[in-house]
Amino acid sequence: MNFRLTAAQEAFRREVREFVAERCPAAPHGIREDGWVTGFSREFSRELGRRGWIGITWPRAYGGQERSALERLILTEELLRAGAPVGAHWLGDRQVGPAILAHGSEAQRCALLPRIAAGETVFCVALSEPAAGSDLAAVGTLALEQESGFVLRGQKVWTSFAHQADYCYLVARTDPAAPRHRGLSEFVVDMRTPGIVVRPLVDMLGEHHFNEVFFDDVRVGREALIGRLHRGWYQIAAQLDFERSGIERVISNWPLLADALALLRGTPALRDPVLRDRLAALHVDLEAARLLVYRTAATVDGGRVPNVEAAMSKLFGTELEQRVAETVSSLLGMAGLLGPGAPGAPLGGRAARSVLYAPAYTIQGGTSHILRNIVAQRGLGLPPD
Repeated sequence: MNFRLTAAQEAFRREVREFVAERCPAAPHGIREDGWVTGFSREFSRELGRRGWIGITWPRAYGGQERSALERLILTEELLRAGAPVGAHWLGDRQVGPAILAHGSEAQRCALLPRIAAGETVFCVALSEPAAGSDLAAVGTLALEQESGFVLRGQKVWTSFAHQADYCYLVARTDPAAPRHRGLSEFVVDMRTPGIVVRPLVDMLGEHHFNEVFFDDVRVGREALIGRLHRGWYQIAAQLDFERSGIERVISNWPLLADALALLRGTPALRDPVLRDRLAALHVDLEAARLLVYRTAATVDGGRVPNVEAAMSKLFGTELEQRVAETVSSLLGMAGLLGPGAPGAPLGGRAARSVLYAPAYTIQGGTSHILRNIVAQRGLGLPPD
């Protein structure tokens, strides 16, 4: 198997790398990790939109460039390595746009996709609910059908960017009497619609990107329905694969590791044989994880939805992200436990921040035990447990 990129692909990587070196804004509070979660800049997203770097795999008719999934991977890898603030367009580019492209009406595609591609429209994705955990089939938010459209009632939780989003991509139950995996439907909802209340969820780092969202008799027209009524589970399955399969599940902590190694270059810490062994293992695992993501992109370019490939990639990548955080903290010693704002904290306390945030990696987007079940059942053909 030839792992080399073509000359054109290498040139594209250099172009992106030069762009971020010149135009990438400074990360807020000096934190460059998790740029797709904590880095939010409408201005930067619009700049990428002007360069045609959002929705680059989509048809040109909808604002895309008709480029390959591999080229999109090259782009996103370089952006995340640089800690670029890509949160404003990330969800729209990664999963909402492809979902609308696959299941939306022509009117919805024409109305929404060019605005996402231009970096002008911010989406949040409302899936999780307080009583459902990781079980999407347990969604209880209702979309009650009426003659003029639907009335939404319920609550969503852990909704990233809901306080900044223009639209919400919502999964709701349209047939409460149907079996668990049936009777779900998908909607695009304007966040300015009366009856929507957004409340912040501040994590233990003091950061706010999660929210809980309440829908209190929110009325939407029939044009808000995406795809077929009651077929939301089958439509969302592919969206989850795209959510799980990106390079963000592997190198969100790359800026931290790179900056820690630069800080410690030439010091006794990097001569410790135990830590050197851990660093070597991390390097091998990072390359393996990257290859899993590149394999997933090749699956997409081959015309298949990367179900098992996405599960393997996220499972290995997010557990690796946790090991990166632990290793950097070990490299920095006791000082690595000092959080942001603490006097004398190396790297501004980013190592401690990363350790505290690390448990989220193997929860958000699908827990590790769910991903192991997907690999076992759909990949290896094992019976359900």
